[in-house]
Amino acid sequence: MPPKQALQLLPLVALLFVAGCSKEAPEEPREVARPVKTLLIDAPERGGIPNFPARIDANRKAELAFRVPGKVQELLVKEGDEAEAGQEVARLDPKDYQIVVNDREATYNNAEKNFERAKGLIEKGHISQMDYDRLEAEFRNAEAALQAAQQDLAYTELQAPFAGLIATRHVQRFEEVQAKQPVFSLHDTSLLEVKFDVPESVIRSLRVSADPEARARRREQLKIHATFNDLPGQAFPLTFKEASTKADAKTQTFLLTYTMVPETGATVLPGMTATVTVDMSQFAEEETVYSVPVSAVVGDYQLDPQVWVVDEASMKVEPRSVKVGRLWGENIEVTEGLQPGDRLVTAGVPFLVEGMKVTLLPDLEQAAPRSGE
Repeated sequence: MPPKQALQLLPLVALLFVAGCSKEAPEEPREVARPVKTLLIDAPERGGIPNFPARIDANRKAELAFRVPGKVQELLVKEGDEAEAGQEVARLDPKDYQIVVNDREATYNNAEKNFERAKGLIEKGHISQMDYDRLEAEFRNAEAALQAAQQDLAYTELQAPFAGLIATRHVQRFEEVQAKQPVFSLHDTSLLEVKFDVPESVIRSLRVSADPEARARRREQLKIHATFNDLPGQAFPLTFKEASTKADAKTQTFLLTYTMVPETGATVLPGMTATVTVDMSQFAEEETVYSVPVSAVVGDYQLDPQVWVVDEASMKVEPRSVKVGRLWGENIEVTEGLQPGDRLVTAGVPFLVEGMKVTLLPDLEQAAPRSGE
């Protein structure tokens, strides 16, 4: 190329060079964090002697109500009274029911006479079988109607089904009440229930074996008692009754129910509060077992169980091999591979890959609703 033409092209080359240098480099795609539901592994309480707030309830309680409607004529007990089994505690005005009984008795007596007369007539052939059957049906109906009226009259008297304390009165004298409307609340205070919420570590201490007899022996070994602030120096031993197997959705705790026999002279009533002490020191050397949702445990490429753990410093997930135990309810026991402070992914596990960045969903979004609520 002649020098003159080359000089003429220099401005164009420079312009293209500047344009090329001014073009921004393409941005690399940003990594999108995947939102996940997680569970934080708590430190085990086994080996300690924790205390739990408890509430007292009656082992047996009933809402006493009439089976028929009417006007309350008498309230024979008051709140705080002790009632014996079979004791009459209230009475309705029986006048209307007595009138019905009297009317049904007259009908019954007439039907009985006609039926007795028909027995003799049918033997002599003076009446037809159809007439005899009609008179018998009238007698049976009158008999049933009289029994129903007598039963309704008896229902105007309200009796205590068992011995207990009249806890609450719901109606006033001369008040019109409906059938099944509560009149008194009756509580059997000879045996009380002590209810309290515990973490999963205590539940595991009670359910170390699938064998019912082994679990019963375990409960007997667990030393547990209740104390009251206004009864210093007194400890009431407790007896196991039942344990829930599904955690509360909000607190992630399990409800335990024990029974207690109040000592003579100690005033312990339903509605009071107590402190329950659970001595688990004898289980201190036992292996720690964690209960996690079944959805948190998956199989690796060799079908061995593993979980996904969130590194809260980098907010990335890593797989970890674990050993699992029994499956009960919606949870599975992990016997090896976990430690306190681990945060497990409990939902969306199949979509995770090693090193993936994640964000934690709020706790309220992680709570599973309790069935029946």
